[in-house]
Amino acid sequence: KMLGRVLCTVLFMGALPSLAELSQGHISVVLLGATGDLAKKYLWQGLFHLYMDQVSSGHSFTFHGAALTALEPGQRLMFDVLKKLACPPDESPNRCAVLKDQFLKLSQYHQLKTAENYTALNREIEMLLRQEGLQEAGRIFYFSVPPFAYTEIARHINSTCRPPPGAWLRVVLEKPFGHDLQSAQQLAAELKSFFREEEMYRVDHYLGKQAVAHILPFRDQNRQFLDPIWNRHHVERVEVVLKETVDAKGRTSFYEQYGVIRDVLQNHLTEALLFLTMELPANVSRAEEVLQCKLQAFQSLQRLEKSSAVLGQYQAYASQVQEELQKPQDYISTTPTFAGVLIHSDNLRWEGVPLLLTSGKALDERVGYVRVLFKNRAYCTQSETLRDAEHSQCKAKQIIFYIGHGALNTPAVLVSRNLFRPVMPKGSWREAVTGSDLHVFGQPLSDYYVYSPVKERDAYSVLISNIYHGRKDFFITTENLLASWGFWTPLLDSISHQPLRIYPGGVENQHLLDFEMVSGEVTFTLAEPEELLNPSRQMPSDYKTIQSKFRQSPLVSAWAEDLISQLASDIEKAASRTVARRGQFHLALSGGSSPVVLFQRLARHHYAFPWKHTHVWLVDERCVPLTDTESNFFSLHSHLLQSVRVPYFNIHPMPVYLNQRLCVEEDGGTELYAKEIMALVANASFDLVLLGMGSDGHTASLFPQSENGLEGTQAVVLTESPVKPHQRMSFSLPLINKARRVFVLVLGKGKHDITTLVSRVGHEPRKWPVSGVSPSSGQLVWYVDYEALLG
Repeated sequence: KMLGRVLCTVLFMGALPSLAELSQGHISVVLLGATGDLAKKYLWQGLFHLYMDQVSSGHSFTFHGAALTALEPGQRLMFDVLKKLACPPDESPNRCAVLKDQFLKLSQYHQLKTAENYTALNREIEMLLRQEGLQEAGRIFYFSVPPFAYTEIARHINSTCRPPPGAWLRVVLEKPFGHDLQSAQQLAAELKSFFREEEMYRVDHYLGKQAVAHILPFRDQNRQFLDPIWNRHHVERVEVVLKETVDAKGRTSFYEQYGVIRDVLQNHLTEALLFLTMELPANVSRAEEVLQCKLQAFQSLQRLEKSSAVLGQYQAYASQVQEELQKPQDYISTTPTFAGVLIHSDNLRWEGVPLLLTSGKALDERVGYVRVLFKNRAYCTQSETLRDAEHSQCKAKQIIFYIGHGALNTPAVLVSRNLFRPVMPKGSWREAVTGSDLHVFGQPLSDYYVYSPVKERDAYSVLISNIYHGRKDFFITTENLLASWGFWTPLLDSISHQPLRIYPGGVENQHLLDFEMVSGEVTFTLAEPEELLNPSRQMPSDYKTIQSKFRQSPLVSAWAEDLISQLASDIEKAASRTVARRGQFHLALSGGSSPVVLFQRLARHHYAFPWKHTHVWLVDERCVPLTDTESNFFSLHSHLLQSVRVPYFNIHPMPVYLNQRLCVEEDGGTELYAKEIMALVANASFDLVLLGMGSDGHTASLFPQSENGLEGTQAVVLTESPVKPHQRMSFSLPLINKARRVFVLVLGKGKHDITTLVSRVGHEPRKWPVSGVSPSSGQLVWYVDYEALLG
């Protein structure tokens, strides 16, 4: 009996303490794609490490390599790889040689192409167990195959290769797990029809990197030091970085489909960031608690906008794509090979702290790290040369989880000596000698406590061990996966045709890819080089803002997202200047769907807005309770007011609901609002009024042929809308025209016809109320997007 002979040999060499400990059962490991690149480079080595580490655990093993290749050539290819397996440097050569020999004897190749092949594999496993008299503990199926093959393989495993009741099944899946939220949902639904959630182990190999895997244990073991400082009051910023010197040559078919964000940021860097920013569960060893805290961290991340990212592409990429994918010479790729993304969290612990994710190909060095940089409020009078790092509060304070490569060329955890001496597990991490002249982030190694792993293990070896132990917290659950794609897909959609910063690659990049954070956005620090991506074929998005005239007033026009960004910045500038001059800013906002994106942008990106000194008014309101989703105030509150700090008494909803009834003239709601305006707004002249324009030419809630509000002395009026809810309360045109500034926002193709018409007509407010907007001593500016302007 082959397995029995192997066990006896291992026992003889002292690898197993006694036969009695073989009672935990047998594990069959099936590696699909056993002759592929990933299997050759990492997976077989990881399985060999698992066997060496667990041969004394009480489990017995067999390893089944499988691929589409026929039996003889497949067997030859697989065993060529197995013969080259390396022994870890910390393993005794004699023991390793014996175990390697046994590992080869326990490994066999199968062609898995048809349903019959899977049935035959199952029969072989069952026969082996019967012959050896072994109980089955479980089966591991490792999918080292492209995702398009998942469904068919899953169907075969589910129908013919499941272990018997009482034994577990673990199915290991390699990325990519979809291309966006929709494709990820589709793939997840297909797999769910064959496997239960607890049976699926989606691999993100970054979670097996020793420095990344130690983030949660480090936070847990150092709670006493970190609890007071792990928050927005002490952390200046967080950086999660993976830089590569190699380019995408030879991989452009994959890269052109995915790009740097899908390849690295959506998975590896996001997972590392969550380990840093999630709330610590009471027990970091409980997978369910860890996964729940990760999901909560996802939910607190603010939506990414186009302005949250800077993107680049190395110069040679275009020609590599043309050559490898047989694209024509004039083909332009908009796939980013570099990205810097700024993320913010609504979690009170991290509110306002920049969370930076950066990765790229063809950069100046190969390095990966997760860095927490702390604020430094100290000023040190004594000369720096006379201060020791341990007690100097003027030196940078940081914690770095060094993933590998770079100056250190090894995984490490570094803690500034002026922070604290960390608690580290002695069995797995040791303090490194820091006598070398190496520098990390401009500081000598002697400024840090430096720890490195006692046993350095490849990420796949760590993850394969975690699969064996059933540690689900080191893998991506379906809920986790969909949350990640839900977070990244809106950004990916918005940048799909965005022009890229072209960079030469390597050290020649100089400062070309440096970027900075301004008002919650990121921009490159150097202006765009004069050479265009393709001067003869500009994309529409190459054209930003056009300054011209519309109805004899200034016109700002751009694509909708850029237009909203410009409008939000202009409102913030007006607010800041007005507050500086007069101490307060009176802002009147219209309802409807167009301003919603503006409200969201003001809430999420304009942290310097002087909300404390701003009064917010409504230009118009529907006659429904303020808690009704149709209410303009409800929309304003949901998308803006609940996210910013406007003093309670500075918010002025329209009084549409008085005496338990809506917009009844005798209740005097319009007079009440007009009196409030007169009492608080000097000369009833608002600092800024934001209007929209309906497809019939109405503005505020002033409609064509309206009997009220187009003229006269009334400041606030009741009007009738042609659509439900019919009753409205609105500023009148005379009140609007008293304002110091009036901005009119027009968005969408549906507004093209009315925009064209209004551009040609004169002052005819009874036909087109918006044509009556003409501030008597203020400024009128039109903000019209390209779709409304050009159709």
